[in-house]
Amino acid sequence: MKTYEYAEDPNPEARSHPWVDAVGNPNARYYDLKRQPERIRSSLEDFRPWQRYAAVEDFYQLLERINHPKSALESNDCAFIGAEQNEDGSVQKALQCSGRLMVLFRTLTRNTAGSDIERLKDQLHVELAELDPEFDAGVVGTNIVPVRYLELPEADGQQLGTQLMICFWSWGDSEAETMLNLARLMKNLSRALRRVSARAAA
Repeated sequence: MKTYEYAEDPNPEARSHPWVDAVGNPNARYYDLKRQPERIRSSLEDFRPWQRYAAVEDFYQLLERINHPKSALESNDCAFIGAEQNEDGSVQKALQCSGRLMVLFRTLTRNTAGSDIERLKDQLHVELAELDPEFDAGVVGTNIVPVRYLELPEADGQQLGTQLMICFWSWGDSEAETMLNLARLMKNLSRALRRVSARAAA
């Protein structure tokens, strides 16, 4: 399937891990889904209104795999905007939905060595490129963003690192079609992340 990489922000502001609340939404909170996997289906406020669609359950299962005790990765943040008017003139569909998922290595020091996150990003693109080549109603984009890892020692910049931001879009001419295409995208993304996580743990 189709993927691309974002251009980096020349003046990025470092996120925190763990974070406390979101600037744009004071009701949003960080949950450690490794320790509280039950929160996946109860606390992701952006996804709850769309739970009637299989794509959301696919996303929940993706989060369960990423945050599973045997996974080398974990998630930090996610967001979702359900089916709305498509503003991308290059895609001839009436509606789109979009979202993001932040992914990092569970061993926090691996996120402070830039090469590990770069390798994770590259491997994800390779895996996705090999999946579902005829699918053109969805796309995945990636960007590497700066993070301050608050659980690491503060001295000598040891907290400064990065994580992988995975953004996704799907399109359709109806709400049902848009969410069906999202489900297809989620299955591809889940397969790709499962493979890169297994490689990272080796």
